[in-house]
Amino acid sequence: MTGIHKSKTITRRRALAVTGGTVAAGGLAVAGYQSAFADEAASSTEATAAASATSTADACMTLMTSVTEGPYYLDGALVRKDITEGKSGVPLTLRLTVVDATDGCTPVPGAAVEIWHCDAWGYYSGYTTANPGGSAPAESEDGSTADDATYLRGYQIANANGVVKFETVFPGWYTPRTCHIHVKVHTGGEKEDGTYEGGKVNHTGQFFFDDEIAQEIFTLEPYSRHSGSYTTLDDDMVYDGGGASSGLLTLKAVKKADPARGYKGFLTLGIDPDAENTGAGGGGGEGGTPPSGEPPADAPTDGATASESAS
Repeated sequence: MTGIHKSKTITRRRALAVTGGTVAAGGLAVAGYQSAFADEAASSTEATAAASATSTADACMTLMTSVTEGPYYLDGALVRKDITEGKSGVPLTLRLTVVDATDGCTPVPGAAVEIWHCDAWGYYSGYTTANPGGSAPAESEDGSTADDATYLRGYQIANANGVVKFETVFPGWYTPRTCHIHVKVHTGGEKEDGTYEGGKVNHTGQFFFDDEIAQEIFTLEPYSRHSGSYTTLDDDMVYDGGGASSGLLTLKAVKKADPARGYKGFLTLGIDPDAENTGAGGGGGEGGTPPSGEPPADAPTDGATASESAS
């Protein structure tokens, strides 16, 4: 790993927008392990660890960080499990469990979980000319056949246990943000014409990654072709250090000795199905336009100043 990714050039700002209406807890991320990984055989050691960390009802009611949707959100993402479209990177399987934190953390079947994130070089679909900072190849040089308007975006509908699964790649990074994935949880709508329509957004937030794991990934191809100052969790303007309750994923290596084989990430999202949090128009350093480059004509705006701009 080159030292350049360890640089901390962004001062800690903790620009959070805790807007209420959504609930979850650090303990829930572990408590959701058994349901989220129900289709895989867990070792006795893993099962014991999960059981010992099961959350209490009080933990279920802990407020979870909510932030604005950021400048890279686009409507019309497709309902699909695999969102990569051929984009290269270290494989990442996300298993997420949606529970009703107002009703004893019971599963929320039918909830639609929507995610979107940048590629290995820091580019978002729909915004492929926005400069990710540092030195990176142009997005068009990745050699994939991905659709520039849809890659690394998608919905999944929760099963009877409230579980969704996504197949994607480990996100890269861009200035001035740490590695992250955006998420919205919707309820009350339905799948229509390949996307999700209607209902309301109960939670808008982000998932985060352990610094040591992220920085190890960034030494690998194709990530290593993007050089510059990587922002760690402590220096990120959104992550507040709250662990799983602030969106920090629990990560499990497919093969510990070979990070290129990929990771599995899991987290439980406690929501209030009666609440609404679209994430649009808020503060917390999460609005405005991309750091550089012009957004498409249909890009969302929220009136944030340039100094507040970061997704």
